[in-house]
This record gives sequence, structure tokens and C-alpha cells, in this order.
Amino acid sequence: MSYILNSITLRTDNSEGGMAKLNEVWRDIVSGKLPLMHDSDGQFLQGLSPISRYSNYESDENGAYDLTIFTATADFFARMEQKAAAGAFKKYDFDGADIAEAANQAWAQVWSDKAAGTIFRTFTEDFESTVPGEYTKDGQAHCYLYIAIK
Repeated sequence: MSYILNSITLRTDNSEGGMAKLNEVWRDIVSGKLPLMHDSDGQFLQGLSPISRYSNYESDENGAYDLTIFTATADFFARMEQKAAAGAFKKYDFDGADIAEAANQAWAQVWSDKAAGTIFRTFTEDFESTVPGEYTKDGQAHCYLYIAIK
């Protein structure tokens, strides 16, 4: 009997130790050790994208938060685009040589915009989707962020 996890949640922060925990969980997901993108028999699940949901913020980006990783279909992105168009979220889209570079650039821009006062984050929930270059048309890794704003 095979099974699939619906989501994985961990409590972490942006410290070096927190990022190490996060990277370990992602390695386990990508390898199939945690059956989120694969079933427990190791079969890859087609048509699903891994999404990170940041929520339950202790304060802001400097405090602890819950990170929930789940998979979604294309309709998730359509709904997020509608929410961004309605002004509930600001969308960030960055590309790079690899997903770490794309994600680092995206989050650096969010923090820069917050510091400059050009966005006002709610710290309720934010979403991230990173796509490795081997799965994109342009060969670049992409990071899509949807940041909840006031």
C-alpha cells in the first residue's frame, strides 16, 4: 500500500540553523524520502508543484514562523494571480542560474521593499514556488513569491 503526504509543517526562522532545517526537509522531499512529490513507493506525481506557505509569524521576518510545504495544481497559481490583481498580495518573480539564487534575489527584494516602505506586509501568510531550470522553457530557475500586503 502506498501513501502520499498532503503537507509538511515545521517551525523555523531565518537563522543559519533554521535554514539548515529547511534545506534538510527539502532534500527529503526532492529525494522522495518524504512522499510529498512522490508516493511512498517512489513514483513521481505528475502535474503537482511544491509550494511553501509561510504563516503563524511570531513577529516579522526576524522571528519564528511556520513553513508548510504542500503540492498544488495550476489552479492554485490562477487563484494567486487573482488575489495579486485584487491587491491582497504582491507578486515577485525572479530568475537565476539555480533556485537558491532566484529565491535569494526574490527575498532580498521583498526585504528591500519593506525597508523602503514601498510594501506593507501583513505577516499573515506568504507563498513561494521555486522551479529548477530543467523544468522551465528558458532554462533559468524561477522563484515566484506572493507576499500578503495591506
